Amino acid sequence: QVQLVESGGGSVPAGGSLRLSCATSGSTFNSYTMGWFRQAPGKEREFVAAAMWGGSSLHYADSVRGRFTISRDNDKDAVYLQMNSLQPEDTAVYYCAASTAQAVGRPDESYNYEYWGQGTQVTVSS
Repeated sequence: QVQLVESGGGSVPAGGSLRLSCATSGSTFNSYTMGWFRQAPGKEREFVAAAMWGGSSLHYADSVRGRFTISRDNDKDAVYLQMNSLQPEDTAVYYCAASTAQAVGRPDESYNYEYWGQGTQVTVSS
């Protein structure tokens, strides 16, 4: 069982920055593919970013590429999402997710992730 705990959400004006953190309980964290997803009110959950196991490959949604950066610290069993140039449309609950699969063909698809955090709210005001 892997437990994920997000932190770092909050309220910022447009153009601001936030850094989300996700702490995990897994003992083999460096073998997990880690993802960030978000869900805005009335909308479906959508992919934001993913860091493949070992940090060998990073993936981003087109809507955040160039503004958000995912990173992982395998020594601390944590993954981060640095969010810059935030816009009101980035307002959502952000979820951290973990996949223990050895091969994740589509890291942008939520069904690949077995474990999810409780989410952290990000609100961007115009």
